[in-house]
Amino acid sequence: MLDLSSRITKSEFWSLFFPSLTANIGFWATLALNIPDFTRYAKSQHDQIIGQAGLPIFMGLFTFVGVAVTSSTKVIFGHVISNPITLLGEIGGLFTMILAIFGISLATITTNIAANVVAPANALVNLSPSRFTFRRGAILTALLGIVCQPWRLLKSSESFVYTWLVGYSALLGPIMGIILVDYYLIQKMNLSIKDLYTLSSNGAYYYSNGYNLAAILALVVGILPVIPGFLQNVGILDSIPKSFAIIYNNAWFFSLF
Repeated sequence: MLDLSSRITKSEFWSLFFPSLTANIGFWATLALNIPDFTRYAKSQHDQIIGQAGLPIFMGLFTFVGVAVTSSTKVIFGHVISNPITLLGEIGGLFTMILAIFGISLATITTNIAANVVAPANALVNLSPSRFTFRRGAILTALLGIVCQPWRLLKSSESFVYTWLVGYSALLGPIMGIILVDYYLIQKMNLSIKDLYTLSSNGAYYYSNGYNLAAILALVVGILPVIPGFLQNVGILDSIPKSFAIIYNNAWFFSLF
């Protein structure tokens, strides 16, 4: 397994590395932005730091297992199998398949509840507390998830990684940048909890009729340079300058800063 040679050249590796890095950061940026949905229940700052310390450790282990198993399929079956479901079909065995499918289903459900349901459900509750409870928000989120037809995104790694993950990282990057600049540089890490939850025009965060125009402008400026690369990736534009392609492949970094 360790003796397998690379199928791509060094230049091809770097051309794939940065878009893949951007996609992975975009994947985790969602949870990074809504981590307060979880850390707000921590009893102290120390507790929430300890709670997050395990993420890089265990994700590193999971990544190693994925790479190791995928590499092993080349040795065992003669070709690379990256899809766990396809691999199960090759392995066979009723008990093995039932156990593996149970594990995959459990992992999918628990991961989606934590990473993809909590944030939008809380957002819906905050948007209209009189209409939504967390349960209603979670159910609506699940229904919207089905309507979005995510299986279309997963039908190919290219559409999922280079179109979806890289594409929406361009939206999350400027949001992260705005939050960091506002909290650390503008607010100096001091927030008025009372004003955060008031609709009064006298509130510190009311800005212009409830909208922070500077933040909206920063969001637009962060997204604009990435649009040409995205349009080319989805087939709307035939060609773009190389500089825009580089910006798109590093969408999260460019839009963040």
